Amino acid sequence: MVEQQIPRLDAIFHALGDATRRRMLAALAEGEKTVGELAAPHAISLAAASKHVRVLEDAGLLTREIRWRTHSCRLAPEALGAAHGWLDDYARFWTGRLDRLEELLRAEEITPAPAKPKTEDDDD
Repeated sequence: MVEQQIPRLDAIFHALGDATRRRMLAALAEGEKTVGELAAPHAISLAAASKHVRVLEDAGLLTREIRWRTHSCRLAPEALGAAHGWLDDYARFWTGRLDRLEELLRAEEITPAPAKPKTEDDDD
């Protein structure tokens, strides 16, 4: 099951790896937008915006509906759920590791360090 999701996760993380595409997704979280509306805040051409939209669409992060000459986009949050699930596995791993480290540090605070043995060179 996990291996079947790897190509999808690769596409999702590739899409999220670009700041322009992340800002486009943030804009779509506010509601449906046209490709032109997604392009406007980025000072990019409509063709460049369309390429970004295509990457997001291929990753399953948005859906596009064509109405005559207007391409309207909507956020598809289900794909983000797959990425979130993958990241959650690592969050649990690191939380467990950090909890264990905290336990060790607390135990070290409670247990005093052994006294350093005196040598002949030490002054009394």
